[in-house]
Amino acid sequence: MKKLLENLNQLFAEFTTDATLQVEKGNKAAGTRARKTSLAIEKALKEFRKVSIEESKK
Repeated sequence: MKKLLENLNQLFAEFTTDATLQVEKGNKAAGTRARKTSLAIEKALKEFRKVSIEESKK
């Protein structure tokens, strides 16, 4: 679970960087990367929820 949390933190950092570049500088490629990262974040959050529920049942 710790590894999953570290992965989420890294994904959030990447998303924040790319989204900021898109908003502030109009960087279209950064927008594409931010959207791709948002999908990875969604999958990781679903996995976190699954693992969290399993851990709480122990």
